[in-house]
Amino acid sequence: MTSPEGSAPERHDVLGRLGEQVSDLALVVARQTRTIERLVDAAKSPAAAAVGDTALLVDLFALHTDAATCAVSASEADRPAFELLRDGLERLIVGRGGVVVAPLPGADFDARTMEAVDVLSAADTSADRTVAELLRPGLVVGERSVRPAAVVVFRIS
Repeated sequence: MTSPEGSAPERHDVLGRLGEQVSDLALVVARQTRTIERLVDAAKSPAAAAVGDTALLVDLFALHTDAATCAVSASEADRPAFELLRDGLERLIVGRGGVVVAPLPGADFDARTMEAVDVLSAADTSADRTVAELLRPGLVVGERSVRPAAVVVFRIS
């Protein structure tokens, strides 16, 4: 006969299985905790924030472009205000993880972030495949070029 609680060996087996299950459960919880921590850390990174804010960054960039256009065509009295607005919008874009691409003349042409809208003939070989003029700035969010900068490029003819 066995007691209602079971024999000592049966209780030992039950306790052994229960111990294994608790151990397995502890491993699963530890693994899930590490995964959650990695996801939280990734979500806190500027690149992840930028990707999540792409729509906002595109809208801010459109306002930035409008302010830059107004600064060029504004009167001498109004130009500083539009330039301040443009610069403030650029700080917001950069603060949210975006990059305004505005290469200066002489910079190397980068097909990942720029679009060659026109080509000018260059006699100097050192000018080959460099930016001659910036027509419109571009926007990079994370690793992705959302809007390439429109540039005129020198090419050896």
